[in-house]
Amino acid sequence: MAFASYASFAAFGVFWGTWGASIPRIRSQAGISDGQLGTALLFIGAGAVPAMLLTGRIIDRFGARITAAVTLILLGASGLFVALAATGFASLCFGLLLVGAASGAADVAINSAAGSAEKLASTPVITRSHGVFSAFVVVSSLVVGLLTALGTGTTFSFVLVVAASMIVSGYLLHASSAEVPSDQQRIRAETGELRHRRADPASGVPGLAVLLVGILGAVAFASENAHQSWAAVFFEDELGTGAVLGSTAPAVFAAVVAITRFSTGGLQPAYATRALILGAAAASAGAAMLSAAPDLIVALIGLAVAAAGTAVLYPTLLGIVSRSTEEATRGRTTSLLTTISYLGFLLGPVYVGLWSEAAGLRAAMAAIAALCAVLLALTPVILRIRRKLTDPTSPPHIANTAHHPKQDDDAREHDLAE
Repeated sequence: MAFASYASFAAFGVFWGTWGASIPRIRSQAGISDGQLGTALLFIGAGAVPAMLLTGRIIDRFGARITAAVTLILLGASGLFVALAATGFASLCFGLLLVGAASGAADVAINSAAGSAEKLASTPVITRSHGVFSAFVVVSSLVVGLLTALGTGTTFSFVLVVAASMIVSGYLLHASSAEVPSDQQRIRAETGELRHRRADPASGVPGLAVLLVGILGAVAFASENAHQSWAAVFFEDELGTGAVLGSTAPAVFAAVVAITRFSTGGLQPAYATRALILGAAAASAGAAMLSAAPDLIVALIGLAVAAAGTAVLYPTLLGIVSRSTEEATRGRTTSLLTTISYLGFLLGPVYVGLWSEAAGLRAAMAAIAALCAVLLALTPVILRIRRKLTDPTSPPHIANTAHHPKQDDDAREHDLAE
């Protein structure tokens, strides 16, 4: 089942790598300003949020594998629609509404499948799957840059995306039952336990805990997607790199993210909080460096530091939730976490667009640094509250970290592996 998860994230990465590198061309094709582009990006979230909420129940009914196969094809098709029909502000907004709906549904499905695979195999499938996503963002971004240099249009790039989505979806639908265990069997096996838990008056607490983690995920996604969506524009407009070199910016960002995720794939749950704090600090420092970069080299270094910081954030948060989720509600739990987190995916690029319109792209990058500083401050507080909600009887080990670091690590490992 792990390989099916990797394949799904690869197709997802192909789409978003192509999208990130194509934004300057799509903006020119539609004939809009930075502010209008930022507003248009709102429609991605407008389509994604309701689709995410609906997809959780679909997954719990039909399984993540089938849902992922269908939604990945729809995602590729929606990107092709934008490339063909986005010739103005209104048509771009409508196209992005379709992209958002397909992307949101696919996001929930593939993350649900990855969480299920990780719990069953007891291996770090989630972080590695996100690493595969980032690696294929790199590949597709570079391919788009090459195709641009050869004079091909955006439409051809998204034709390739559709082809990749169909290949992966075909594999997901025909994968052997030995490799991809039945979602329905696992769901039925836990239904009795779930019904028993629902009788507990405190059963609403886990939902609140997921919501709190989702707040952190939203800020993390805001930073990550802001860089991914605007890096090419920043390099072209502020550094004068040109279209071909500018399209490598999202590729560089995604490459560092992929390397970081593969490198930290085996990180133990005991170190989850430390990874989040260090990641937020690096993301803030990198964005600040990028905002003040006088040349291409410094900008690339800043982008790389920001990428390394953001790389560990969302997969770590998803892993925290996934380890305590049963299969019978995995779709809905993943849907809640992903929906809240996706608000950041929506608002991050818009946040940059509005700042860019008001004060320029450099000020917008500085605003991303400030956002990551907020994440740095919120992370230990929210995770401490979450631990109290999920295990009210646990002692306050975090407060004694300076005196008993090993005891604290053991406590975190017990908490995150619950």
